[in-house]
Formats: sequence, C-alpha cells, structure tokens
Amino acid sequence: MSRIGKKPVLVPAGVTVTAEASKVTVEGPKGKLEFPVASFITVTVEDGKVIVDRADDERQSRAFHGLTRAMINNMVIGVTAGYEKRLELVGVGYIAAVQNNTLQLRVGMANELQIPIPEGLSVTCPDQTHVLITGIDKQQVTQFAAATRAKRPVEPYKGKGIRYQGENVRRKQGKVVAK
Repeated sequence: MSRIGKKPVLVPAGVTVTAEASKVTVEGPKGKLEFPVASFITVTVEDGKVIVDRADDERQSRAFHGLTRAMINNMVIGVTAGYEKRLELVGVGYIAAVQNNTLQLRVGMANELQIPIPEGLSVTCPDQTHVLITGIDKQQVTQFAAATRAKRPVEPYKGKGIRYQGENVRRKQGKVVAK
C-alpha cells in the first residue's frame, strides 16, 4: 500500500470537494481547481476527509494512487492558502518589471526578455531585483518560476543570474595563475 496514498486528505471549513468518476473538483475561497482521475483510482469524500483507493496492485495503479492523493492535497492547500515562489536577480544592471501582463527582464543580454504571464498567476515585483509569483495551482506557479529562472541560470563563478530566494549557489574558484 502506498504510504502517501493511504493517508486521508483533511478538508478544512470553507472548502468543498466533489468526486466524480473521471475528475475531482476542489472549490475554496481563492478559486476552483480540477484534476482528472485515472479509471483504476476511486476517490470518495466522507466526514470532511477525502479517501483515495486503487482497484488492484499493478505498478501503474500504485504509482497513480500516491500521485492522486498528493494532487488533491495540493489543490486543497492551493484554494485555501495559495502558493508563492520568490525569485531574485543577482548581477549589475539586472532588473525586472511587470507591464501589461508581461514580465520584463533585463539580465545582461542584448535584448530585454519578455515573458507572458499565464492566466491564473499573479506576478509582482516588490523591487527591481525581486519577483513574486503567486497562484492557487502549485504546478503552474513552480513551472513559471522554473521557466523564468531558466532564462538566465546562476553561473558558479560570479553568482550572477536568476535564483530562487534563499537558494544556495556553490561558487567555484576560477583560474589560478601559477608563479
């Protein structure tokens, strides 16, 4: 039995979870999310708990058992508290701004990078070197943060680039000239 899959998901007050044959819908104060459920996984809602069960012990059934429970838990957290990722730009002249639903980055390239912000995400810049990405869908928030970070990953010699706030970057020494 899956250690994650056999744990019930607790549904807080103000959140409604409806389980149909092919999808699970979670609705809360921040919004509404849906997740398609595989045919060999059953989801039941009872007494403020969501219970995920599988039909057999096939490899794919076991994999989807834990995945489905984790996705439902992420959806419940998303519609109640939401998710956020913070990015910081490190480098001389590296700045970020949000304008017309587009994230604009100047990160040491010839042209300014224009990244369109997906529907359902809120992106703000508290100052020119920090970017705050918030939303209710964990996958969407982390995917946008990773795609933004990939535009200029941190290089190990000077530490310049886009990084997650608090990310530890291992620095390399560089060339040493022998005498």
